[in-house]
Amino acid sequence: MEDELNRLAQEARNTLDAVAEPAELEAFRVRFLGRKGLFSTVMRRLGTVSPEDRPRLGQLANTVKQGIEKLYEEKKQALAGASAPTKAAEDLSLPGRHIPFGKLHPVTQVMEEICAIFEGMGFAVAEGPDVELDHYNFAALNIPEHHPARAMHDTFYVSDSILLRTHTSPMQARIMEAQEPPLRYIAPGKVYRCDSDITHTPMFHQVEGFLVDRRVSFADLKGVLTIFTRRMFDDDLALRFRPSFFPFTEPSAEVDIACVICGGKGCRVCKRTGWLEILGAGLIDPEVLKMVNYDPDAYSGFAFGLGVERIAMLKYGIDDIRLFYENDLRFLGQF
Repeated sequence: MEDELNRLAQEARNTLDAVAEPAELEAFRVRFLGRKGLFSTVMRRLGTVSPEDRPRLGQLANTVKQGIEKLYEEKKQALAGASAPTKAAEDLSLPGRHIPFGKLHPVTQVMEEICAIFEGMGFAVAEGPDVELDHYNFAALNIPEHHPARAMHDTFYVSDSILLRTHTSPMQARIMEAQEPPLRYIAPGKVYRCDSDITHTPMFHQVEGFLVDRRVSFADLKGVLTIFTRRMFDDDLALRFRPSFFPFTEPSAEVDIACVICGGKGCRVCKRTGWLEILGAGLIDPEVLKMVNYDPDAYSGFAFGLGVERIAMLKYGIDDIRLFYENDLRFLGQF
């Protein structure tokens, strides 16, 4: 076995001297040092030699292997140095590589703009959990069990009492439960509903806003929303408040703006009506105030909720909400 190890070392040296290409070097490594290579084949026979010769031959085998590995690394570095371009060969006139800057997603941009507008009107920002208790998502907002309004939400339930929040309105109940009026908050975040088409996605973004104080009226709500729409769309847009129903506000209204595409003249986007719905709002129902131990005779308030994607679609003239989530850089790079 000693002679075989010496012959293997000599053969490796001779073979390595003739290597001139990286591919040949890789073939050498596999042949001599690979898991099924010549050296491994010889080493498998070490267990068959006599016990008294085994230490000496084992040490010799290690010396031979280390020698082959050292020669292999030296040849590898030599070939790498020969193939690397010299400074004289580099073309210094070539333009530098362009590294594009990352951009905020359009939904994030619109979310930040919405928050900035309301913060400018004195609203604080509050965030809450995406996985919510049924109590805060429904019951505390005057939507008890078996209430017909629950069918409007298409909820993802985790268990009987835990769910993915269907709106950011639970923050209204959480904040009022923990603080005394006056309150002025917005709650931006993700919400979840079992719905998916060109205008709906299972996950989308919403901003809930509410204000509670003494002698708050519907006129205050109209003033806040008028300021918001004019700042959001950079235009003196007409607003329309249509009577509606929400369990946690009374009276309730759907808020429309004059179509930003046709200027209110009527087009395909607004279905020839000249109006586009942007949010729901209303005065906070006295029953909701009672649930957090507010005296509805002393305090009143308003609340509103708007979909961020819907605002973004109107602001940028986008007709398919799914474009926001297909991760097409040609689309996202425009914003």
